[in-house]
Amino acid sequence: MGYRTKIDWCDATWNPVTGCLHGCEYCYARKIADRFGSKQMPIFTDFPVLNEPVRCTDTYAYMREAGISTGKVQPYPFDFTPTFHRYKLEEPKKWSKPRVIFVCSMADLFGEWVPDEWIVEVLNACRRAPQHKYLFLTKNPRRYDDLEDKDLITDKDTNFWLGSTTAIVTQDLLHYNRALHTFQSCEPMLAPWPPAGAPNPRHMGNGEMPEWVIFGAETGNRKDKVVPEKEWVDNAVQMCRNIGAKVFMKESLREIMGEDFTQEFPW
Repeated sequence: MGYRTKIDWCDATWNPVTGCLHGCEYCYARKIADRFGSKQMPIFTDFPVLNEPVRCTDTYAYMREAGISTGKVQPYPFDFTPTFHRYKLEEPKKWSKPRVIFVCSMADLFGEWVPDEWIVEVLNACRRAPQHKYLFLTKNPRRYDDLEDKDLITDKDTNFWLGSTTAIVTQDLLHYNRALHTFQSCEPMLAPWPPAGAPNPRHMGNGEMPEWVIFGAETGNRKDKVVPEKEWVDNAVQMCRNIGAKVFMKESLREIMGEDFTQEFPW
């Protein structure tokens, strides 16, 4: 639930919030939640907040009040319903060795449905453990602008990296800001980038581009799975080189890229 990970651009994941409402067809997180979720869903009037972990049972995992909460922690007791696991907030403080932490790999922390209060509690937990680098990713980077306007994220947060997911860069929003660390995750890469110099009205913020761009191919066996062409990646990488952004290719691109496979970090 928060610990070592197979994601090759971070050291650990930490999920104080799980669940998402975007409904992406290629979502790996939903598949994980469906596999390990409770399969026993109550009806919610508000998204659930857990002040203590839910334990797995042979019946309803969420009925700990009934005295049947024994066993291992249930990581997704409400499947992919957005859920705040408040009891997990102090986990980064327990990790004394500095780590690069992907925050909410099983959610979009900045989705429109997430209350500001949840986000503030998560960000403050990060600030209480400043030895780490915290990487965030969202398909809704407008929320970054909103939080910056409210001074809930500031240039004092030098160990925060604000990431935008841009599977199709001509359609998805991208956030960048010279005063903050920003990065872009083009994973899965579902289409080629536009030619260098072409205007992209979907970009937001100030600055030329994020400092770091992650590329990856779609994994899994989805019926309409997209396999990126090497030329797509080559052209996008050249655009990154032109403005000095570091490039990180995920293992899913190693065979496609051959000798041009590269993994760089911006720190």
